[in-house]
Amino acid sequence: MANHRADRMSEDIQRELAAIIREMKDPRLHDGILSIVRCDMAHDLSFCRVYISSMNGLDTAKTAAGALKKAQGYIRRELGARLKLRYAPALAFEATDSIEYSANISRILMDIDLKPEEESDEADNT
Repeated sequence: MANHRADRMSEDIQRELAAIIREMKDPRLHDGILSIVRCDMAHDLSFCRVYISSMNGLDTAKTAAGALKKAQGYIRRELGARLKLRYAPALAFEATDSIEYSANISRILMDIDLKPEEESDEADNT
């Protein structure tokens, strides 16, 4: 039962963190397209690990994660107020390159140029 609650809380935290980050005025957060990829919540709801990714690459994501670590107290207070939590979870921000990685995979797939007649010939041979 607690696992479902942690999953729901993780989704709520991810949604609210995105809104809080949009409202923050730190220029390091608005350098590129910043995304919260995933939130991993502890089962007792006391700790949340937040994975941040940027379209501009891992260096930009690391800079943004550093800025979020500096503003952790403000973010935690805002999160507790918006979600009406008695105890807001401790937050840990980590940079990841998942957006850049998925964009690279998408680029590779777009470079594969199969024509419709080639696809039908391959289907007929099997």
